[in-house]
Amino acid sequence: MAVRKQIASAIDIVIHLGRLRDKSRRVLEIVEVLECVDGEIEVNPLFLFSEEGETKEGKVLGELKKTDNSLLHVQKLLRAGLSL
Repeated sequence: MAVRKQIASAIDIVIHLGRLRDKSRRVLEIVEVLECVDGEIEVNPLFLFSEEGETKEGKVLGELKKTDNSLLHVQKLLRAGLSL
């Protein structure tokens, strides 16, 4: 439990890279790490890969799409002089 809490407090954003069935690698999701609750690390999905079909050659078509969720922890950006 202590290690999970340390992980949740140390990591801000996770970028999930994965291999698709056509053997290509893509960013599949970008999530904001929120906190550890009851032993589970909660995340806020910001972008998700949306598959839109495939070409005749079998290449997967799709794009990373923004979710309706907003970035919740903006304090570090503000301290660095950045704004959304």
